[in-house]
Amino acid sequence: MDDQQIRSEAPLDHLCTALSAALEDGGEGAAELTPLLAAYAVGEEDWRACARFVEGGYTRNLLFRDERYELLALCWSPGQESPIHNHMGQRCWMGVLEGRIEEVQYQPPTGEGPLVEKGLRVFEPGQVAFITDEIGLHLVRPADGSPAVSLHLYSRPFEFCRGYDSATGVERELALSYHSVRS
Repeated sequence: MDDQQIRSEAPLDHLCTALSAALEDGGEGAAELTPLLAAYAVGEEDWRACARFVEGGYTRNLLFRDERYELLALCWSPGQESPIHNHMGQRCWMGVLEGRIEEVQYQPPTGEGPLVEKGLRVFEPGQVAFITDEIGLHLVRPADGSPAVSLHLYSRPFEFCRGYDSATGVERELALSYHSVRS
C-alpha cells in the first residue's frame, strides 16, 4: 500500500494538524515549526488551489486560523512588495513555496529619523525565515522580477500591524485583510 492510500488527510490539513500540536497549550514549539514548514514547502503543492494573484498588490490568502495561529499563502507578482512592518509582538515564520523571496530587515525604531537597514536575505523554495519585533522590522518582496508564493505562520492571529516610512521612521497602522479564505 503506498503513502497516498494510507494518508487520508490532504497535505495542508496534515501540516495544520502538526502545527496545532506543536503550539498546543501555548507551547513555544519553535524548534518543531521550522522543519514542518520547510518539509511542506518543498514536498507539497495542494496550496496552489488557494493561491490568488492580482495586479497592483500582493495577496494574503488564509489557509487556516484559530486562536493560536494563522497560516497564509502570500502571492507576489513582480514589482510588488510589502510595506516595512512589524508583527505586533507575534512570532512570524516565512517559508518559500515557489520562486525566490527577498527580505530586507531593519533595526527596531528607536525614535524619529530614518530606519537603519540590517541587511537583505534571499530565500529559495523550502527555506524558512523567522522574525519577531525584537529582531526587527522587515519588508518582503519577490526576487529576480519573477512571481513568488510564500507561506506565513503567525504565532497569534492579528488584524493590524504597524507600517514604517524608511526615510522618516514615521509609523502608521495598517489594517490586514484576506483576499481569499480556504474553506
